[in-house]
Amino acid sequence: MKNVKKLLALGLAVTMTASMLTGCGSSNDGAADADAKTDATDAAADTAADTEASAEGGSVYYLNFKPEQDQQWQDLAAKYTEETGVDVTVVTAASGEYETTLMSEMGKSGAPTMFQVNGPVGLANWKDYCYDLKDSAVYGELTSDDFALKDGDAVAGIAYVIESYGLITNKTLLDKAGYSVDDIKSFADLKKVAEDITARKDELGFAAFTSAGMDGSSDWRFKTHLANLPIYFEYQADGIGTTKEIKGTYLNNYRDIWDLYINNSTCDPSELAAKTGDDSRNEFLASQAVFFQNGSWEYGNLTADGTFTDDDLAMIPIYIGVGDEANQGLCTGTENYWCVNKDADAADIQATLDFMDWCVTSDEGTKAMGEDMGFVIPFKNAVESQNLFVKQDKEMTAEGKTPVSWNFPTMPSEEWKNGVGQALTAYAADQTDDNWEAVRSAFVDGWKSEYELVSQE
Repeated sequence: MKNVKKLLALGLAVTMTASMLTGCGSSNDGAADADAKTDATDAAADTAADTEASAEGGSVYYLNFKPEQDQQWQDLAAKYTEETGVDVTVVTAASGEYETTLMSEMGKSGAPTMFQVNGPVGLANWKDYCYDLKDSAVYGELTSDDFALKDGDAVAGIAYVIESYGLITNKTLLDKAGYSVDDIKSFADLKKVAEDITARKDELGFAAFTSAGMDGSSDWRFKTHLANLPIYFEYQADGIGTTKEIKGTYLNNYRDIWDLYINNSTCDPSELAAKTGDDSRNEFLASQAVFFQNGSWEYGNLTADGTFTDDDLAMIPIYIGVGDEANQGLCTGTENYWCVNKDADAADIQATLDFMDWCVTSDEGTKAMGEDMGFVIPFKNAVESQNLFVKQDKEMTAEGKTPVSWNFPTMPSEEWKNGVGQALTAYAADQTDDNWEAVRSAFVDGWKSEYELVSQE
């Protein structure tokens, strides 16, 4: 009964929220838009939800958060079933719809046995459903307890991928413009290069930045990932790791980088409300722009068909004019935590735990996650990733550059992100001080009010 009431409360929260959790990739945040396969996903979800688990051996139903890795998960699940005889169903939520899909599926018989939360804020919604993983084999495979998501003494979730994001750069176009990545070591450098490319856009035949789309398949890159930068630097300055009242100390810098993106782009800022994640990626693939803000999860999309090789690409930090920029690294972290549904049948729980352990210990599982999916996985048997952007993050860290931590799991709610996103979109269309004040209010005042709502629940 407790979890039924919890689902009703979550349903109300989703109804009040315009759009829900997006991941990098997906993280999201996500990365690739999954609208084209929404119908198939819905059908698979219904099938999985209505299928009774085997009473003897159990089965696995994984609700996947990352549309861009759907096929790899399907392949890996099929391989596990072939090897063990255990049925594994993988359903991938459409981009931007994970939380809504999870809430719907948890209300059905045959609910997911394996799902994801994005960190402490996400866990607050789902902790009543989380099996304690502290005695599980997969927990013992973590390279550090820092990758465990705790609820008191219980291990509610386990991080399964570490990712990086920044400005993916077409080095060939940058060279045509007369620059190299070595010329960009600060916000001032980035601004100089971007504005020079814009001044010569007709001559060069390309723009500085891909479209900063604010459609739901793309807006997470800016209302979440870009917004992480002013939060990170405020936390650093104040010596904290979270807060119920953000001050907005570096929102002028947030405005500066946003202005740079939208005014040196492939499209007019007024068009951004309708621009999608696919638009932005396709512009980059077509060599219409030098810079594309996104993450290591995009590597496969950019290189799979030979459009780009490692020699063509680089990822550089997102500079906003704060801190020791010469020693700033990429934004590196996770908001991807596996959880197991404690209300599932006991045989299904054990089957799910076995599948998770196989994914991070077997040759097939670690290869699929490390090479096919391009993940850095925080487990003892991880294979070395061949992802260029992962390698570059490792190189920067080895050089002594400091990665920018992922602080968006401390953002108070999806409603807060949506408010910031809506304000950014309105400002892009009409770049006045009053409209930026609306961004500041959504960021600062919205943060406080959303945390107050959470504390009242």
